[in-house]
Parts: sequence; C-alpha cells; structure tokens
Amino acid sequence: MVTVQLQRLRPRQDADLPLPRYMSAGAAGADVVAALDAPVTLAPLERALIPTGLAMALPRGWEAQVRPRSGNAFRHGLTVLNAPGTIDSDYRGEVGVLLVNLSDQAVTVTRGDRIAQLVFAPAPQVTLQAAVTLDDTDRGAGGFGSTG
Repeated sequence: MVTVQLQRLRPRQDADLPLPRYMSAGAAGADVVAALDAPVTLAPLERALIPTGLAMALPRGWEAQVRPRSGNAFRHGLTVLNAPGTIDSDYRGEVGVLLVNLSDQAVTVTRGDRIAQLVFAPAPQVTLQAAVTLDDTDRGAGGFGSTG
C-alpha cells in the first residue's frame, strides 16, 4: 500500500473539513472538498479555481489525478476543466480544482462541497528517444474512429 501525506494549510480554519476519502469500498477516487471562506457562484460557462486547503507529498513515480465527480456533472453540469489534472510528486503547493459550469444555470459551490476526486496512479518517467522510422502495426496511422 502506498502512503500519501496530506497537510492542512490552514489547520485552525479547516479542521471541520474532512480529508479526502473513499466513499465506498470499491471507489477508485477519494473525494476532495472545497475549502472556501465564502460561497462561489459560477455562471454558465464560467470557471473558478476552488481551493482544497490541502498540500500533499506523493511518492516519487506517482501522480494524483484530479477528476470530476459524476454526480456534480449529472446534477449541476460542473466538471473539472483540465480533466484529469495532474499533481506531480514534487509539487508541494495547495491542491486547487479548476471547476467549470457547463450548465445553462448558475451553480453555487459552498464550503465542504465534494468538488472532485483524486485518483492515485503510478507515473514513471520514460526515456524519450528520437527515431528516423517507427515499427509498423496493423493500425498504422489510423486515428479517430479508425477502429470502428
């Protein structure tokens, strides 16, 4: 099991907020909440960087992916704009969630709302090498929709 250290950046103000947590035994993502001092209302197509009040220390070779919550997308039209966002293992700043409102109505995000989920995954660095040619495959250069 991999351990990820989490730091509350405002421990006194945010002690009431839960740390990211898995909401079911089989959940792949841990829900993260908004650490807002005041509600943020997003007009249709508006985006905002929502603070979580957390920093983390990921082991080298791992990343945390910031992904949308399906319930927010379905009920409110909220999604993560750069999904999935990547938190690198050497980043120690506050985790923020870039939310966008894709609905036709304003949506308000309040303190403690579950705004995204974090999925932790191995992220090895590879050796990149220039090549004059590449090996052939059955698919070749077939792109979007080429497999059916």
